[in-house]
Parts: sequence; C-alpha cells; structure tokens
Amino acid sequence: MKTIKGPGIFLSQFIGQQAPFNTLEGLAQWAAGLGYRALQIPCHHPAIFDLDRAATSQAYCDEVTALLATHGLVISELSTHLEGQLIAVHPAHDIAFDSFAPASVRGDNATRTAWAVARVKKAAVASAQLGLAAHATFSGSLAWPYVYPWPPHNPALLEAAFAELARRWRPILDEFDRHGIDLCFELHPGEDLHDGVTFERFLAAVDDHPRCNILFDPSHLLLQHMDYLHFIDCYYPRIKAFHVKDAEYLMNGRSGVYGGYQRWIDRPGRFRSPGDGQVDFNGIFSKLAQYDYDGWAVLEWECCLKESETGAREGARFIQRHIIPVADRAFDAFAAQQGDLSDIRAQLGLQQEK
Repeated sequence: MKTIKGPGIFLSQFIGQQAPFNTLEGLAQWAAGLGYRALQIPCHHPAIFDLDRAATSQAYCDEVTALLATHGLVISELSTHLEGQLIAVHPAHDIAFDSFAPASVRGDNATRTAWAVARVKKAAVASAQLGLAAHATFSGSLAWPYVYPWPPHNPALLEAAFAELARRWRPILDEFDRHGIDLCFELHPGEDLHDGVTFERFLAAVDDHPRCNILFDPSHLLLQHMDYLHFIDCYYPRIKAFHVKDAEYLMNGRSGVYGGYQRWIDRPGRFRSPGDGQVDFNGIFSKLAQYDYDGWAVLEWECCLKESETGAREGARFIQRHIIPVADRAFDAFAAQQGDLSDIRAQLGLQQEK
C-alpha cells in the first residue's frame, strides 16, 4: 500500500497584492512555515507562475523547482480551473466568465475558447517539464442551465452538449497523454462534470480516455447529498487528485440545495474549514489509503466564517493528522502458516483419494 502525500495547499485563495502573498517565494516561505510540503499552483497569475515560460523553458521550470526546494516544498499539481471553464461556456454565462480571459480575446467566444484550449495544452507541457503526474482543471459547461429542466428533459439537447464537450476536450486529453500527465476534472456544480453520472457520460464520449480522471473534492458531493465514501468505491481508479475541503448542510424550512440566491453564509449548504463541517475525513483518508491513492492531499480553503490564514494554519495540521502511514505487512503476519497441499487437505478434514 501507499501513504498519501501531504499536506499540500492550493494557492488560489491566498494570492494577493501584499507580501508575502504577491510572489511565489513569499508564498512558499509562508506555506512552509505553516507545515505544508507542496503547493498547487494556478496558471492565471504570471507574476506568481509564468505558464508561457514554463511551457517553453526547462531552465525556468528548474528555477521554480529549486526555489521551492529551498523551502522544503514541491509542486503537487498545476491548476487551470479558470482556463478549463472557458473551454465550454453557455451563452447565459458568457459575460460573467469573460473576465477570466485576457482583454485581447474577450467578447469573442470562438477566439476565447481557442485561447483557453491553448493554455490548458501548455499546462500539459509545463507539467511534464516540472516532473508532475497530474493536473487540476474544470470541464466548463454547456448543459448546466438545463440541470433542473423546464421545459422538460430533452435527451437530444444533452446528447449534443456532451458530444460537443468531448469534441473540445479530446485533443487536450491526447496532449496530456503525450506528456504522461493525468488530467483531473474537479467535479463541481456549475460544471457539466459535477457528479459520477456526468463524469461517466463524458468518459464514454471520450472513449474511456486513460488521461480522463477526477479531482476528488467531497465538499461538492456532500452539498449534492451524495455518498462521497461510496463515490470513492466506484471511481477510485480514476481519482488522481484530492482537495481537502469541508462543507455542511443545515436543513431548514426556507431554502434548500439551490441556495435561494443567498450569500454563502446564509445558504443551507456552505463551505467550511476542514474539521468545522460535516465531511467524514477519517472515512475518506481510510478509503484512499485502502485503494492505494498515491497523490497529494491538498487543502482548498473556502469558508464562509473563518479567517483565511487561520484556516490555512489549522488545515496543515488537520491534513497531517489524517494521513495514514500505511503498514508494510499485515498485522497478523506473525501467525501466518504455510503448508503443502496434503497438509491443507488434512487441515480441512479431506481424505486423500485412494
């Protein structure tokens, strides 16, 4: 069996204008001081990590690796969540998501999509040059506005949406395969890939592509009232990345899983710092250890109540406490018995045939 690596931390929620959060070195020193061993780095902050340079310069990648090593850190994964979102954008979301792209491609869906595809492909090259095994992203969404359909369910519309999503992602998956990197979709409401069924549908549409994998985040499954432990039983061969993020669902008589257009703090379902919500992380870490998950446990901090640096400090300790150093031998190995076939048959009370 394999011991989960960690703790790691996703930097997106911590990057800012003030030191130490405005440089990679400052973030590395800060994270290492809290006890983290790895950084998951987003690709849309060139001042923190320059994806263009990383995809074209091994020397730059070596510099980044060496910088982190001085603080006892490595990269767990790169992230293109925002770029992945832009690979498939329904017209209802076009204006809202336009700000995720540079000004030069805004207002033109086709040009923006081509830019996003190129960026995610660059992340495959950069990941390989950094010696990484997995990459984190979003799928984007064409069908999401029809998740609770009215007019009623239209099978042809959904078939067309998933066929187009697969058509756009297949060349990207092939690029990740050429570089030996697993592409991990975070299953997330708002994305067309948001649960096991939608992932299966997409996986079938890309012909069970070996690089089509999952970033497991239990918070999004809990808020959908899914059995996230059974999810691991179902999909563990495809789980190649893991966000440690907590959530809670506080049932009431005024609003439900859709949230009533309320702020996060007022919704029945809301994100919490690890240990403050309802996710069974003892069960999750046990399941992942059982199934030989050999990737990183990465904190994604989102909480509607707690201050972020407190959440980060507590998160490192929380992950470390939950990592199970797996055994190298069975606990009852001391009593193991050996015997030839005749001894075994005798032990079972079976007589040798004459």
